[in-house]
Amino acid sequence: MNRKLTPKQRKFANEYIKSGNAEQSAIDAGYSSAYARGNAHKLVANVSIKSYIDERMQELESQKIMSAKEAIELLSSIARGEIKETVIVSTPIGAEEVQKEADFKTRISAIREILKRYPDSDKLTEVQIRKANAEADIAAYKAKLLTEADKGDRTVIIDDIE
Repeated sequence: MNRKLTPKQRKFANEYIKSGNAEQSAIDAGYSSAYARGNAHKLVANVSIKSYIDERMQELESQKIMSAKEAIELLSSIARGEIKETVIVSTPIGAEEVQKEADFKTRISAIREILKRYPDSDKLTEVQIRKANAEADIAAYKAKLLTEADKGDRTVIIDDIE
């Protein structure tokens, strides 16, 4: 019983998907105001129109949902440090927006999420994770040395830390 929609019915259905207002959608599709006021609910209840609306809504929803491939690509970009995030940094003259890449913990989390989907971890992957962990530890150690206040005033030369 899936008959073809007339152009007017198709336009009504598309307008109804946009607005959710049956009466206004009927008017926009070319029906008279009097017809729209009294019969718009019948258009929505029409089996053919209803199935068309349901199909279009499913198409629109599936376009909004991220695919598994997109998710893996995003995680991979984060793990590689390709994606920058905007952070606001306080400066002596106010605040400034700065682009920075993901910190090591975020990158490691992204790598772990990827590996959950691809459990066939090889030696190269394990070495890369160990390297990322080591870099995170070094960065944390440097930050600790630079922020320790209990050792009094002193000069820290970054080259000496490495």
